[in-house]
Amino acid sequence: MLIHVSDYLTQFHTGFNVFGYLTFRAILSALTALALSFAMGPYVIQRLSARRVGQQIRELGPQSHLPKAGTPTMGGALILLAILVSTLLWANLSNRFVWIVLAATCAFGVIGFIDDYKKLVLGNANGLTPSRKFLWQTIAGVGAAIALYITAENPAVEHALLIPYLPAALIPLSGFVYVSFVYLVVVGTSNAVNLTDGLDGLAIMPAVLIGSALGIFAYAAGNVVFSEYLGIPYVSGSGEMLVFCAALAGAGLGFLWFNTYPAQVFMGDIGALALGAALGLVAVVVRQELVLFIMGGVFVVETVSVIIQVASYKLTGRRIFRMAPLHHHFELKGWAEPKVIVRFWIITVILVLIGLASLKIR
Repeated sequence: MLIHVSDYLTQFHTGFNVFGYLTFRAILSALTALALSFAMGPYVIQRLSARRVGQQIRELGPQSHLPKAGTPTMGGALILLAILVSTLLWANLSNRFVWIVLAATCAFGVIGFIDDYKKLVLGNANGLTPSRKFLWQTIAGVGAAIALYITAENPAVEHALLIPYLPAALIPLSGFVYVSFVYLVVVGTSNAVNLTDGLDGLAIMPAVLIGSALGIFAYAAGNVVFSEYLGIPYVSGSGEMLVFCAALAGAGLGFLWFNTYPAQVFMGDIGALALGAALGLVAVVVRQELVLFIMGGVFVVETVSVIIQVASYKLTGRRIFRMAPLHHHFELKGWAEPKVIVRFWIITVILVLIGLASLKIR
């Protein structure tokens, strides 16, 4: 929004031209989201505590989690608010990607909010039934996929799957295949982040790291010169995703201030589902879905551990892990919670660097 105001003000002073630079707006977006998180965090935590919107702890889980019962949850609303305000302030609102990604992120946030509200406020332990949650996720995911499909300016690039680390490796995707693939990426990432969000700061820091890396991809993919030099597809308008990713990183870091061990607040489904969907959609926009799979290795492994655990128990009656998702397995093996968290962070840093290497290795 402010980019249009600055365009008007340049007729009075050329110094306002600085707001036209994408990187400058991205920095301001990150700082705005961070400041909003810091400023609103204590208020949000206080309000959630007053309304007794507290975390419910399973008795079957690690005993070290029992003291966390009652910790304010649904703090993901703070992340969503910071991202929304920062993006609306600093992004170019005439950009189609900005609206599609914001709308889908908010849609998944609403799904998470309803689930959290039913569980934590109404006392319904099950929240949204799995079938109903899946239905609404499907509607939101397919809706975003169709929006990206029909608004594509260069279908040869935007409707193709990019194979990383290989030169000019694009696999065309037909309409149904494209929509199905995008849906799987968005909904899969959303649920993967939600499954990972089980320890203090475990999910939010990888989301910040991956979001920041996707911002770099967005800047490169949206620049004709850089995309040609790096040998990646040029996607017109995708550079604005840098502003969104910066807002996500700033909001995430601000939330981590309150979510770090021992957490003062948890993000809940409202934050986890929205963040996962946002990461998945940005990866689709910049044609880096497979790189997202690499960088989000922690999310992938956490999800796979649940699938393996459930399948093994149903087929053989035996469990592979002491508890799933995987972070609980390590806790039950005796790892202290901060050790699990930081080691998963370190793994994510390594995977993000491997993903970023695809910019040069072709």
